[in-house]
Amino acid sequence: MAGGHFVSQGGSGNYEGRVTPFVVITCLVAATGGLIFGYDIGISGGVTSMDEFLIKFFPSVYRKEKDLSGDSSQYCKFDSHLLTLFTSSLYIAALIASFFASATTRAFGRKVSMFCGGIIFLCGAVLNGAAMNVTMLIIGRILLGVGIGYANQSVPVYLSEMAPPKIRGALNIGFQMAITIGIFLANFVNYGTSKMKENGWRYSLAIAAVPAIIMTVGSVFLPDTPNSLIERGQQEKARAMLEKIRGTENVHEEFQDLLEASETSKQVQHPWKNIRQRKYRPQLVITLLIPFFQQLTGINVIMFYAPVLFKTLGFGDSASLMAAVITGLVNVFATLVSIFTVDKFGRRALFLEGGAQMLICQIAVGCVIASVFGVTGEGTFSKSLGNVTVFLICVYVAAFAWSWGPLGWLVPSEIFPLEIRSAGQSINVSVNMFFTFIIAQIFLTMLCHLKFGLFFFFGGFVLIMTTFIFFFLPETKGVPIEEMNRVWKAHWFWGKYIPDDAVGLGHGKPTSHE
Repeated sequence: MAGGHFVSQGGSGNYEGRVTPFVVITCLVAATGGLIFGYDIGISGGVTSMDEFLIKFFPSVYRKEKDLSGDSSQYCKFDSHLLTLFTSSLYIAALIASFFASATTRAFGRKVSMFCGGIIFLCGAVLNGAAMNVTMLIIGRILLGVGIGYANQSVPVYLSEMAPPKIRGALNIGFQMAITIGIFLANFVNYGTSKMKENGWRYSLAIAAVPAIIMTVGSVFLPDTPNSLIERGQQEKARAMLEKIRGTENVHEEFQDLLEASETSKQVQHPWKNIRQRKYRPQLVITLLIPFFQQLTGINVIMFYAPVLFKTLGFGDSASLMAAVITGLVNVFATLVSIFTVDKFGRRALFLEGGAQMLICQIAVGCVIASVFGVTGEGTFSKSLGNVTVFLICVYVAAFAWSWGPLGWLVPSEIFPLEIRSAGQSINVSVNMFFTFIIAQIFLTMLCHLKFGLFFFFGGFVLIMTTFIFFFLPETKGVPIEEMNRVWKAHWFWGKYIPDDAVGLGHGKPTSHE
């Protein structure tokens, strides 16, 4: 049949235990790693819309924005490769860093990767706040990117391993929740610093040190996951930690599954080579395509460039920043919807509903912009049409925030067996960062050349990705991550890639051979 469906856990999948305050608090602290990513996404577009920042670092963009260059097209006001390099350089750094983070995470544990990410991000925030030229800005951005690469590689894996299966989705989405809070706070900070007479942009950039400190200090006090402790040969500590996070001493069954998964992991000497094996094909395809599609929803062009986009649509400086604050707030509350529904309705339902809602909004926004600017880029928005556009963008952001936003991190982090989990998450982060870099680098140029058609371009990809989810993503709600092969084996398409001995006769144990 078309589409995947939930498979009963069976056998050893029904672990005992309860949701303990300890595991909830631990996961909330770990999820703050998302703050640094979110704050950075939100801060970039705000400072690049501030006149003082543009005059100091990008004077040619400032002249074009103020019509001092003779170009009257609203679509092309911010088209500058140097300006987009300021935004996008972070993501290419995060891409490269994620591969080093994979080795760190596997050798030293998830919390060490979080700590390293926080320290490096802190250094980048200080350098950006003190920047005197574009070179300092770019170097600071690269350091921020390295920190984000480490955090995004380790935090989702940490959350998936600590959380009980029945609320794994909600706790893992805490990471996305932190991202959305970071975006909102950044938009709010930008609105406040834009009122300052001078150096407001410095405060916006330097305040990134605050979430970095929160993550760094938090990681010092976090316990390691049982999976990570077993992976590093600390079995007694691992069992004690499992008992603590499950709230019961009766964890023998789950602990044995973790031990067997670890034994399999130790037999895999080259996870980057093994991940290409046929039996891992379903997980590899999903973890390549989900972050790819996530970026081609077009969401980051809204989050990076919200103030710039609203200024392009004719909003004033303060109005454009306030509109960005509003979309950021919508993002936060819509993510709460995902937290409370992902383990009730499942991943597929949210993916499909969110995709349909985003598609409708993108087509509508494209039509509204076409009716005002046409192909010449000349025209002005009336107040009513401007408000309609902000409303449509908010509905679009809400759809993303309860679907592709959190699930783009949750699903890849929960589908890999232990032996290739760090490598798999690195692929997820690197693909995400690569296409974030590409979209951030070319968006303003695409807006200049595709004009209102840009929204139809992203809408076309939303249609493709929603169709892909319908046919090829099985439901993973409530399935222990060490039992996930059962889901793939039962799927109408992916089942042929999973050997029978990878599922086992009632236990779902992963194996090290084809």
